Amino acid sequence: MGKNVGRKEAVRKPIYVEIRMRAAMERVWELSQNPQLHPRWDLRFSRIIPVDQDEHGQLRFRYEFLLPLHIIRGTGTSLGHRHRADGQATSVLKFDTADWLSPIGPGSGYWRYIPTDDGLRFITGYNYQPGMGILGKALDAQIIRPALGWATAISFDSLRLWAESEQDPRDSRSRWFLDAGARAGGLLLAGDCSAGR
Repeated sequence: MGKNVGRKEAVRKPIYVEIRMRAAMERVWELSQNPQLHPRWDLRFSRIIPVDQDEHGQLRFRYEFLLPLHIIRGTGTSLGHRHRADGQATSVLKFDTADWLSPIGPGSGYWRYIPTDDGLRFITGYNYQPGMGILGKALDAQIIRPALGWATAISFDSLRLWAESEQDPRDSRSRWFLDAGARAGGLLLAGDCSAGR
């Protein structure tokens, strides 16, 4: 049985999101690396609090995600940045939490910044062990992981609008949710109408 569990753990598909932005590398780097600015566009975080930096230059931080009746708290370590001669940059981190309500357990990920003729490609890939015990493992592949991918994609679009046109992430997010709600309502209404025929 242990071997089967190991295989299931090994095939958990990493979350991968990529977006193109017509913005300068320096601008996107600042909005994504600054712990005060990052939570403004990223749905996955409510707060990011730098803690300290070790002798190897690795930045440790705490993060929070606000739920209606609970705050999920975790820790992370920025393992470093790499800037290449061709202009590409990569940032790597690992994260963990002891919060039993967190659907995400320990994991790691990266951000990649790849310059293009009119801006850059901004990419993330990350993976984690499911949290919430047996329930989290059961819900991860079908519900939690797709929801995290969706939240990451929405967040990246908010970052793009902020970097390209100074559109406040709260405004772009509100518009997106209103649009999604209207579309969902339209689909439900269409379904009711066709069922009534």
